[in-house]
Amino acid sequence: MFDIAWSELALIGAVALIVIGPKDLPKVMRVMGQWTRKARLLAGEFQNNFDELLRQAELDEVRRQVQSVNPSAFKEKVENMIDPKGIEAALRVEPPTIVPVAPDPAAVPPPATAAVPPAADASAPVASAPDQPSEPKP
Repeated sequence: MFDIAWSELALIGAVALIVIGPKDLPKVMRVMGQWTRKARLLAGEFQNNFDELLRQAELDEVRRQVQSVNPSAFKEKVENMIDPKGIEAALRVEPPTIVPVAPDPAAVPPPATAAVPPAADASAPVASAPDQPSEPKP
């Protein structure tokens, strides 16, 4: 953390042993450990609070952007971006115009009629053809 080498720590320990004395050195080390722990907890808490403030600042900015886009402003922005008359013209469907065409008498064939012999009577029975062809007689 502070880039202190083992030799430097040993030198600090030797000076503390001489200045404080061997009797009170464990108590001092315990108090120093508690202070270090408190300092680390405060630094972590500060970092967490700072990160939370950054998140809130970002959220506030996003919240302002979302609130600036209310429904009426959104409608106005959309209307400014697109041309409603052009869309209306593009969506307009006109019915196709049907032009009546007069039939060409030369192009139309005459209606086909079945040839009925004039002597045939409609009430007379019609002779049917045999089911099997007859063999020619020699």
